[in-house]
Amino acid sequence: MEKNIQPSNLPNNPVNKPVDKPIEPQRKSGRVKMLLILAVCLTPVLASYFTYYVIKPTARTNYGELIDPAQYPMPQLGAATLDGQPVALDAYKGKWLLVQAAGSKCDALCRDKLLVMRQERLMQGKEMDRIERVWLITDSEPLDTVLIREYDGTRMLRVKREVLEKWLPVATGGRIDDAIYVVDPLGNLMMRFPKNADHAKMKKDIAKLLTASSIG
Repeated sequence: MEKNIQPSNLPNNPVNKPVDKPIEPQRKSGRVKMLLILAVCLTPVLASYFTYYVIKPTARTNYGELIDPAQYPMPQLGAATLDGQPVALDAYKGKWLLVQAAGSKCDALCRDKLLVMRQERLMQGKEMDRIERVWLITDSEPLDTVLIREYDGTRMLRVKREVLEKWLPVATGGRIDDAIYVVDPLGNLMMRFPKNADHAKMKKDIAKLLTASSIG
């Protein structure tokens, strides 16, 4: 008589195979990690595209020179207020910054830039509260109190010149003292106006930036 072999006794019977663990959750976890890595890598590129194309509606007929922020990321400036309190430029994030660098003696060019920054802000009318003026003072010498009062509202911060020279790009043969720089509300250095800039053209550039941007 033949021995009756039950199917469950067969070695290759599917009933006896171990059940594989589901791999779909593992795949999803891997995809999430990959997307996070891509996001970190792409952030500087996206920021660069934003600043480069922000005034594209007018075919980029900008007067100021556009700067690729990926090439000039803001360093740790080690800035301090006039009374010596440490402060970061990040404290003004969320605002458009008009920035100039100059020594405390503030020669004629320095005073002209302070005046221009004040006037450019005022000329933006109802949008002017979106703008802060910043003077990065490149030494530790005392300031003229009359100058402080005259340009009340300008953020005056002391930063070592060598730090700024590593960050702020200059025109060929120029100095950081020559230009007025624009920093966007995300903290990206994005534009440089030339020495003795045309005030009317500056006004148009700044107005276009404020109109095109929904931040700051």
